Amino acid sequence: MGEWKNGLFGCFNNFGICIITYFVPCVTAGQNAEKAGVGGCVPCAIVSMLGCIGIYFMAKTREKTRELKGIEGSFMMDCLMSWFCPLCSIVQVAQTWIFED
Repeated sequence: MGEWKNGLFGCFNNFGICIITYFVPCVTAGQNAEKAGVGGCVPCAIVSMLGCIGIYFMAKTREKTRELKGIEGSFMMDCLMSWFCPLCSIVQVAQTWIFED
C-alpha cells in the first residue's frame, strides 16, 4: 500500500487548486468525486455544501480515491480529515488526481 503524494497540509504545492478550493470548495469537491467515480461533478458539488451530509460525501470520495490509488488508511480517518480539515482534505485528494493524470 502507498501513501498520499502530498501531506494533508501540503496545500500550497499547487497554489491554483489551493485558491480555487478556498473560494469555491464545492467545485474542487465535485471534480474529485467525478474522478473517483463517486458521482457527477455538479450534483456532487451541491451535496458537498450540505453540512454533515457533505462531510460524509467528502469522506466517501477520499475513501474511493485511496482504494483506486492504493493508499493506506481507513474510512474513520477519512471522516476525521473531512470534518476537522475539510479544505486541506479536498486539496490533498485533488493533488493526488493531478499528479497521477
